[in-house]
Amino acid sequence: MTEVLFYHLQRQPLEAVLPPMLEKCLERGWRVVVEAGSPERCEALDALLWTWREESFLPHGTWRDPNAPRTPIVLTADNANPNAASVRFLVDGAPIGDAAGYDRIVLLFDGNDPDALDAARGAWRQVKAAGHAATYWQQSEAGRWEKKA
Repeated sequence: MTEVLFYHLQRQPLEAVLPPMLEKCLERGWRVVVEAGSPERCEALDALLWTWREESFLPHGTWRDPNAPRTPIVLTADNANPNAASVRFLVDGAPIGDAAGYDRIVLLFDGNDPDALDAARGAWRQVKAAGHAATYWQQSEAGRWEKKA
């Protein structure tokens, strides 16, 4: 059974939330694939991960890189898993798809976007119907993540 975590972004944009989450994954020794809604968004996230913090380096690449299979974090615009990741992040409306083969799926969605909110609700129903463990997280006023469901 795959654990699916829903993160409702309201107080911070994806660009502020994703890099620290990826750092936590690397600290735990997990390989990660990040699926974005388009190749252009992958390119923007690629640029972000190179420059997001001066004192930090997130080893990553895109699905186009010949070394993608050996890279701990791979950005992709489709449902491929080029680095045999056990954790999959879904951003910018990327669909859940087949959860098989993943220990954890993390869906990050913009709670200020009605379409993203509706899509996340549909994904929640899909995940629950498939029998996966699902949790819902929302940021508190203090900026900490709180488990709501």
